[in-house]
Amino acid sequence: MTRLPYYAAMLATAGALPADGARWNYEVKFDGIRAIGYVGDTLRLMSRNDKDITAAWPEFADLAPADPPIVVDGEIVTFTADGRTSFEALQPRMHQRNPAMISALTRSVPATYLIFDLLHIGDRALIDLPYDQRRRLLEQLDPRGPRWQVPPRLSGSGPEVLAEAERLGLEGIVCKRLDSPYLPGRRTPLWIKVKNTRDQEVVIVGWRPGTGRRAGGIGSLLMAVHDDTGALRYIGNVGTGFTQATLTDLETRLRPLRRPTPTVSADVKDAIWVDPQLVGEVTFTEWTGDGRLRHPSWRGLRPDKSPREVAMPDFGRQA
Repeated sequence: MTRLPYYAAMLATAGALPADGARWNYEVKFDGIRAIGYVGDTLRLMSRNDKDITAAWPEFADLAPADPPIVVDGEIVTFTADGRTSFEALQPRMHQRNPAMISALTRSVPATYLIFDLLHIGDRALIDLPYDQRRRLLEQLDPRGPRWQVPPRLSGSGPEVLAEAERLGLEGIVCKRLDSPYLPGRRTPLWIKVKNTRDQEVVIVGWRPGTGRRAGGIGSLLMAVHDDTGALRYIGNVGTGFTQATLTDLETRLRPLRRPTPTVSADVKDAIWVDPQLVGEVTFTEWTGDGRLRHPSWRGLRPDKSPREVAMPDFGRQA
């Protein structure tokens, strides 16, 4: 069997709909975990931050064997009853490595692997081919099974597709230029993610103690991103969007990371500081004039992201 080479995920740039719409293809932006699949005698799944996550997703094992072997790119998601993907529902499975718990969660929170690109087949790399050709090859191959599928391309103009995505309550769309090669490990404007909601990855740099029902635990998390110099910059705190189970889990993860001094400059008197090792994601309404997030709400941890990746958006505070 051919040995499959390693590929890092190509990343999209956040932005607006492209003006030259005829040169682009549109796909749904799914709300899940990115995974590169190496399908040979067995399946191996690698996360964006180069971690082997195969054991966490046993429902995809029957993708293998494949002859010839292939490398695919896709998103692991869970679907709600109305057909939308739910990042929140995926949370209990993202950190789980206990085989018994994984088996139970596979039944109660089944996942689907949405395969949207084909990077390699047999002994041939396909990454230099244009996106449209790779996509056609993937559709001809048509990997389809009980928990994996190729999501459809979206028809219509960019504004029509985005409006329909918003009507359906979807997070947004990804615009992919038809002639774009696959650029492993690079964030590129050849792929553009256009969102109907605003979200931001954040580095957790501490927490504030809770009061009332949260007394003795976490009241809110202190958030930071990296600025243009690479330094961490405080962007406020988030205190909504948590369940009690989430707060308990966060406290378990954060207590071993406590430190006596902050890693950011922030006028927070009662903070408990931590080493900046955990990445989360929040939704918010806007960036304020002093560089804070307005009305942030917690979505969940992102173990598939590295703290060094978390930065102020390139498109500034109006993102």
